[in-house]
Amino acid sequence: MKKPNKYVLFAAGPVISIILSLVIGGLLIALIGQNPIEVYIKLFSETLGNTYGIGQVLFKATPLVLTGLSVAFAFRAGLFNIGAEGQLTIGAFASAWTGFTFVSLPWILLIPLCVIAGFLAGALWAGIAGYLKARFGSHEVINTIMLNFIALAVVSYLVNNVYMVPATIHTPEISPNAVLLRFDLITGLFKGSPFNLSFVIALAACCLMYYMIQKTPFGYRIKTLGYNANAAEYAGMNIKKLTVYAMAIAGGFAGLGGLNFVNGYKHYFELGFSENAGYVGIAVALIARNNPFAIVLVAVFFGILEYGGLTVNTLVPKEIVTILQGIIILLIIMFTKLFDKRIKLTNT
Repeated sequence: MKKPNKYVLFAAGPVISIILSLVIGGLLIALIGQNPIEVYIKLFSETLGNTYGIGQVLFKATPLVLTGLSVAFAFRAGLFNIGAEGQLTIGAFASAWTGFTFVSLPWILLIPLCVIAGFLAGALWAGIAGYLKARFGSHEVINTIMLNFIALAVVSYLVNNVYMVPATIHTPEISPNAVLLRFDLITGLFKGSPFNLSFVIALAACCLMYYMIQKTPFGYRIKTLGYNANAAEYAGMNIKKLTVYAMAIAGGFAGLGGLNFVNGYKHYFELGFSENAGYVGIAVALIARNNPFAIVLVAVFFGILEYGGLTVNTLVPKEIVTILQGIIILLIIMFTKLFDKRIKLTNT
């Protein structure tokens, strides 16, 4: 009897989980007295049936791509990065600060400077957790969770006491030369949606992660560390440095996520802007199995749910869509374990 293709098994867990979650979500919708088919038709037609909806979905998906990459890169090194939320926040603030501080710079310098500032700020914040792990052996899960709280507190203090515009919860606006253009201004498509060039940066980050992991000696060392830290050390690799580097790069990806809101949409940093994108990025990475290109597809799916929850708000509470996301994550955990066992049997 022919063994099932391991790549089919690899994708089966996420696909089955999503289908089952939609079925369970349909039952919940029926329980509150609504027609599940009608709700799902409205959700998908409003999100994918017109260019405005597609633009909104891709706008919502952009930070999820980058936080998903952040979690996935750390996973590749055997590290669990729960800190993408804090890294995203710090990176977004750094991008905004750069944009409203160096207002005299031309766009050709200021936009790359904002990108670099966001990446470096996120990398520095995650690097702290990496250093604590490497130097003292303290678990990165605890480190990154605590750093999330610190990041939010630090940025809240800076916005409320140093850089706040009166009667608001946001910083001054960035220079026009730091703005990432929206696609409706460039192409005429997606008219009215905030979908902007930060999505291109997110795609470039996916390609960068793939190249680093699959095509470079550094990526080989990162994967070796993730597979077996003892083997990596026995092979002469400096696992402490690799741990710090892996966490820093992961944090840098998350730090870029703020460009979508700060440089591409509102043009200032605002408290609470992230909508938990750092935490949803964990689910995105898990469902995508840490594959950088699959992360884009999964982020788009979550973007559909996030924006779709707003479009069906007249039919069902938005919380139903949030419940749907939670069900997907729970089912992914269950089916991933199940199909991982099948993959191991296929390889034997």
